Amino acid sequence: MRGHNLPFRYLKINKKKSNREVSDDSLIQREIHGRSKIHAFAWGGMLALILPLAWISVRYQAQDVWQSWTESQELRKPSYTETIHAADLFRTRANTWSNLAYVLVGFYCIALGMHDRAQASTTKRNYVLDTPAMSILMGVACCYLGFGSGLFHASLTRWGQQLDVGAMYAPLLVCIAINLGRYLPRAWRLSEDVSLPVWSVLVASVVLIAALLYHYKWSMSSSLVLPFHILTVIAFAIADSIPLPRGLHRSTLQKRWLLIAFVSLSLAITFRQLDVAGRFGTPDTLFQGHALWHLLTAASLGTMYVYYRSESLVSRS
Repeated sequence: MRGHNLPFRYLKINKKKSNREVSDDSLIQREIHGRSKIHAFAWGGMLALILPLAWISVRYQAQDVWQSWTESQELRKPSYTETIHAADLFRTRANTWSNLAYVLVGFYCIALGMHDRAQASTTKRNYVLDTPAMSILMGVACCYLGFGSGLFHASLTRWGQQLDVGAMYAPLLVCIAINLGRYLPRAWRLSEDVSLPVWSVLVASVVLIAALLYHYKWSMSSSLVLPFHILTVIAFAIADSIPLPRGLHRSTLQKRWLLIAFVSLSLAITFRQLDVAGRFGTPDTLFQGHALWHLLTAASLGTMYVYYRSESLVSRS
């Protein structure tokens, strides 16, 4: 009898393991499906954007569509090396197309924000994962930057330049807002029954400040305002690295993403300055110094966003 019972017990144990394995497989499949949707959104959006842009650029080649627009000084006295095709829709080609890197980062941020919203959890994860609005705002800001900078380099018009410079600040403002949101309470209680989510105030503040920076672009120096935003983000990163007293709760973030962001930004500045000095390539090379500035600053913004997503909450004892 004992010999007959052993196989049944064995089958029963294996059945339990099989159920766990099925459950694990289901979770893995859902995760793979979620990631596939994120990639499909980002790259599908890029394809839907690139194809009509390519058609329009060919359709309006050698047609001066910007003739009636007020010129930027860049049209007659360019700061960058790339050849200017004054009669084309894209007056500078590499410096225009490279702005799609910002849009790709933006699409990924939006897709991840929608994914986080669909995967809402009752357990506290981290600020970015628990606040999808910030991911979506970061995505919109990056798309705004891609559009503004792309329009300027395509048109070399005064309004395009204003939009370009105004849009530069938007993703950095979102980074500052994310950092503030991590330290502020999740909601402010206005009365016993009414509370105001802090993220809504931060989103409204980013939109308002970005609009003001765009409006007053010509009244301020971007060589001062842009470094101020960058240094503010760096200051928050330094604050995250300061050890807290024993027993206090703090968060940890994966510093490798911060390092990648810093290296990307440093290389971007280097290539941009070499381009301005006329020491990077020739006017007709495929890779222009300023185009690399676009690609590398997009990488820097993307990895900063991943840096905030990597936050994990720990307790020091």
